[in-house]
Order: sequence, then structure tokens, then C-alpha cells
Amino acid sequence: MNTSPSVHEESVAQLADLFHLLGDPTRLRIVLACVPAPIAVSEIAATLELSSSLVSHHLRLLRAARIVKAERQGKQVFYSTADAHISGVLRDMLEHIAEPSTGNDV
Repeated sequence: MNTSPSVHEESVAQLADLFHLLGDPTRLRIVLACVPAPIAVSEIAATLELSSSLVSHHLRLLRAARIVKAERQGKQVFYSTADAHISGVLRDMLEHIAEPSTGNDV
């Protein structure tokens, strides 16, 4: 990993912003709903028992951060994770929290 000061500080700030967005449980649930397949706002709202306007608000923030992407199909917009990196990080972290503790924690 390149840790030169100029690249490092900029990358750290961007990564912190990304984790800040994903640190909100509602936004994280929305992104996780987008992992398996593209999904419409109304379906996300129904699945997560949230209002469509709240889901749309969070999706705007997530799109701006390039965490999710949108694709219009007719009158509906379907959202999915922006790329394999986002899906992979989420899957890796879910696997991580599912691992049993080794007892070697300090």
C-alpha cells in the first residue's frame, strides 16, 4: 500500500468519508439491499419498512459518493452497488463479523 504523505492523506480523507456514509445503519441497510441485484426505490422502501422519500434521500448521498449507481428502466430507477469493490468490501466485512473469535484478542 502506498503511504506517501500527499496520496495517503487524500486517500484517508476519502476513505473516512466513505466509511462515515456507510456508518449510518439505514444507509448501510439500503446498500446491502442493492448488493444481490438491481432494486427499485419502492422495493427498498417496502423491504426495509422506510418511506420512499427517505430511501431516495439516502440514495442521493450514496450515488454522490459512488457507492451505488442508478439505471433507469422505463419509469422506474433501479439501484445497485457501484462496482465489485463495494460489493466485495461489504461481503468481506460480513464474513469478518461472522467469524468466531479466536480468543487471541488483546
